[in-house]
Amino acid sequence: MKIKAVDGFLDIITEHKGQAKKIWMLSVNNLVKKYKGAVMGPLWALIKPSFTLFILWFAFTVGIRGGNSVSGYPRFIFMLSGYIPWFFVSEMIVGGSRSIRQNSQFVTKLSFPVSNIMTFCTMSSLIIHLGMCLIMYVILLFAGYGPSIYNLQFFYYMPLMYVFFLVLSWTTAPLSAFSKDFENLINAIITGLFWLSGIFWDTYSIQNPIIKTIMYFNPINYFVNGYRKSFLYETSIFDGNYTTELIIFYAEFILLIFIGSHLYRKLRKILPDIL
Repeated sequence: MKIKAVDGFLDIITEHKGQAKKIWMLSVNNLVKKYKGAVMGPLWALIKPSFTLFILWFAFTVGIRGGNSVSGYPRFIFMLSGYIPWFFVSEMIVGGSRSIRQNSQFVTKLSFPVSNIMTFCTMSSLIIHLGMCLIMYVILLFAGYGPSIYNLQFFYYMPLMYVFFLVLSWTTAPLSAFSKDFENLINAIITGLFWLSGIFWDTYSIQNPIIKTIMYFNPINYFVNGYRKSFLYETSIFDGNYTTELIIFYAEFILLIFIGSHLYRKLRKILPDIL
């Protein structure tokens, strides 16, 4: 499997060479197509999560007053810095898993590099995420959080988060193309992941050391906490208190690359027959 995984990874890299412009155009077209017929078009991609943020702000600032803070931060501010990466992650997981099935016309064209499908589909989510991050940062500045040198860590966490869940789609997209049940399974567990990923609560506040370590195996927590380190905690990426979390994350990332590369190489040639 190791050799096949390496070959699969090299295949994916080769398929992306010289394709940057095409991938960008397809990602923009994918975003436009998704909101085709709407007067405001792709702006709805920002309006929907922004409206959710407003509802959450109203609920936690006006409606729910008891216990309106988490780890010393206003609950809305704490939630905001977790919800923004979560919205992106959930779109990447669900959208990435559906990408091949929804773009099957590209798969039947054997000259089209299939791995590019996952890339341009997930890049559409990245465009939306950048707009939401801008909204988040403006809110945080008005709330008195920043600017800070630690804000620059965003340029580490954001690209890494995109690449991690793009690599995840190398596994989920082919499997979802083979079985609709696998796609339904992803949709079923996404809600559970939301509550296990510290969007509304602080995973670092867990007292039990065993459970706290187990939480490190959820990569979504790594990014949610990373955004908070960048915008709230003002904590370095390489802070010695989080070495275990860092090691576990990169071990998972490397394993995911091997698994995704192997599955892609194994399933790529028979995808046209399935679809």
